[in-house]
Amino acid sequence: MRTFLATLSLVLWSWAAQAGTLTKSHSQGKFSDAEIEATIKAKLAKSKIGKEGFQVHIKDGVATWTGTTSVMQHKGAATRMAKTAGAIKVVNNIKVSEQAAAKAAGNISAAPRKVEVKPAVKQN
Repeated sequence: MRTFLATLSLVLWSWAAQAGTLTKSHSQGKFSDAEIEATIKAKLAKSKIGKEGFQVHIKDGVATWTGTTSVMQHKGAATRMAKTAGAIKVVNNIKVSEQAAAKAAGNISAAPRKVEVKPAVKQN
């Protein structure tokens, strides 16, 4: 199955390159700064973190984020977003509010949560 998917992926990639839908930089495995930025901005528009007002700048494939958030996880989401958009490196300068940092620290230091496992119900 993996071989089939890898072959299919390679065929589709080759087809797209021949059809002219990919730039020369794509065929070498790299995205241009403009392409990375456009992809990030499109993802940002569809994402919950888009409302945070983060700014991203791309230079030589490196994405640099700036802004502030009151949700700790949004900082990590921004990094993942840039990576999946093709950035080769991410510099995340997003500042997390003191309230969010304290909340996250409290969650870490709190006692571990117990998982409730319900027994399976037999069906006749």
